[in-house]
Amino acid sequence: MFELSDEHFQELIDKAFDSLPETHRDQVKNVAILFADAPSSEQRQQLQLRNDQTLLGLYEGIPLAQRQGRQTSLPDRITLFKFPLLMQAHDEKSLFDAIRHTLWHEIAHYYGLDHTDIHKLEG
Repeated sequence: MFELSDEHFQELIDKAFDSLPETHRDQVKNVAILFADAPSSEQRQQLQLRNDQTLLGLYEGIPLAQRQGRQTSLPDRITLFKFPLLMQAHDEKSLFDAIRHTLWHEIAHYYGLDHTDIHKLEG
């Protein structure tokens, strides 16, 4: 794992978001894209993660497909987890690629796709 400042990590997230297809990026509304060092104990418990499991990102909110036209006042959240992403990267390029992929994956959840649908698109 290599070290990276929080500011530079945020720059990579911004760059990754900007690199996503415009059609997908422009439809992301009222979503806060954040990062944390690692998932909180509450998030790990809610997802029933074992100690040997890690989490790179998490979408929290009501997917567009389930809103049926209703607006939400609080923003949905996509959180990317810095330390797990850094642990799987061996340089800045592989980190950027992992951030971009994780961000795309969580945005797919925002659009209402489940893991099966996402894996079909990735395949």
